[in-house]
Amino acid sequence: MQVVEENLKGFEGEIKLIPENLDDLWHLKFIIEKGDKVFAITKRSSHSDDKLRSDKELVTLKIGVEVEKVEFHKFANRLRVSGKIVSGIEESGYHTLNISVGKEVSIVKKSWKKEQLERIKYAVKKRPEVLILTIEEGEAVAGYLRDWGVEEVFDVVFSYSKDHDSRKEFFGEVFSKLKSTNFRFLIIAGPGFTKKDFLDFLKQKDPEKASKAILVDTSSIGLRGFTEVLRRKVVERIVGKIRLEEEAEYIEELMERIVKDDRAVYGIEEVKKAQSFGAIEVLLVVDEFLMMEREKWDIDNFLKEVEDVGGKILVMSSEFEPGKRLKSFGGIAALLRFNV
Repeated sequence: MQVVEENLKGFEGEIKLIPENLDDLWHLKFIIEKGDKVFAITKRSSHSDDKLRSDKELVTLKIGVEVEKVEFHKFANRLRVSGKIVSGIEESGYHTLNISVGKEVSIVKKSWKKEQLERIKYAVKKRPEVLILTIEEGEAVAGYLRDWGVEEVFDVVFSYSKDHDSRKEFFGEVFSKLKSTNFRFLIIAGPGFTKKDFLDFLKQKDPEKASKAILVDTSSIGLRGFTEVLRRKVVERIVGKIRLEEEAEYIEELMERIVKDDRAVYGIEEVKKAQSFGAIEVLLVVDEFLMMEREKWDIDNFLKEVEDVGGKILVMSSEFEPGKRLKSFGGIAALLRFNV
């Protein structure tokens, strides 16, 4: 996520953003609320006096809407924001903005909530964590794993006879490219023994980077190699660990305490009761539950009260297993400092 401009002073606060990947669009789903004003470049049919024309000319313009509905379309890589037109064209009416990767969007709120600002900070700081390097004799192609696929970052082609020195030169060139990348996990994939030989080379040059590497067999490199890697369960395990590590730990702790009937509560009324005693150590809440409750009562003030007495708040994703498990317990739960 890229923040283009931020102005939170005055009656209405505005933040201009550019979502850079599918994750950013998903975050925006929980940032944009009913009643916000959202502005983006869009296409809309122009009016013509010629009513016999079957084709409609589309014009590009910046339109603002007062939000009534937000829909996240994961497989279409876009966020649909619908509402009453407030800016951009003279006529009144309704319009749906299709927010997509790489296009600027401006969000205006009467009150920005802390959790929403934290989401933006997280999305801005987040960096690609899985790099896939596909390699065979004389060629290597690398790309970052994204939610929507693999983003290629470098391609090395090297002509050589299969002698020791020229092979080392090839590995050295791949390594020089690899040094400029950042990752938490490295998947080295490809046919034959080249991937294993390169990993041995990497262990000599940079043991720290080599310690993050996992070998995967594929029949091809490049786009086809990426596709093969994405089909392997190793990728699912890696991505799962990145996204769910903290959430999984807390949900397991919650389950254990519930079974033992020890320092854990769930459901909104029980959680409120625990907070009245200042007993909440960690508050777990599902993002969808948080959005729905905002329409009923001032839950954000409640979150602030939890933080004021030293409690930690973890907003969990409804897209993944820990958040789904928490939804079955009412969408909100708490680990307590003491029983109440």
